[in-house]
Amino acid sequence: MCTPSGMMAAACLALWLAAGAAAAAGPHRGQPINPTAIGAWDISVQPDGAGLPPGAGTPAQGARIYAEKCAQCHGPEGKGGVAGVTASPLVGGGAITDIAASMKTIANFWPYATTLFDYIRRAMPWQQPMTLANDEVYALTAYILALNKLIGDNDPMNAETLPQVRMPNRDGFIMRFPDAL
Repeated sequence: MCTPSGMMAAACLALWLAAGAAAAAGPHRGQPINPTAIGAWDISVQPDGAGLPPGAGTPAQGARIYAEKCAQCHGPEGKGGVAGVTASPLVGGGAITDIAASMKTIANFWPYATTLFDYIRRAMPWQQPMTLANDEVYALTAYILALNKLIGDNDPMNAETLPQVRMPNRDGFIMRFPDAL
């Protein structure tokens, strides 16, 4: 004769075995992802430039793209959003005196120019992210860096030149995992 605790154990074992069999059979939804599909989203750019795509752009090319796709949020010269829009300024910025986001700009906070490229490519324009061509992203990056006087007005940006841009706050961060770079 089976005791109540023995019956409970047997029921739990049966349930566990049935659940395992059901999970093994699975619903078979979807399909395995292929490397091409992963590649479309694997667009990370490292501080040293690893992962930068082919392409190039100049500040002059970026100025035209900026006027068309960015000025409505970031202002005509990147100094802040226009009325009713609270986009952060892209240009300027003195010493950071507190942790408020409004104090941080590309010139006084961002440690790597490659991060600017990566952010623009992933997130801008905000209403249509990931729609800019690589040449457009390089041109916008060049334009914003030139507005901040971090590169010259005629300096082209590409996978070789962009990682060479020395940002003013490059040494202002403590690397959590320095061996990872």
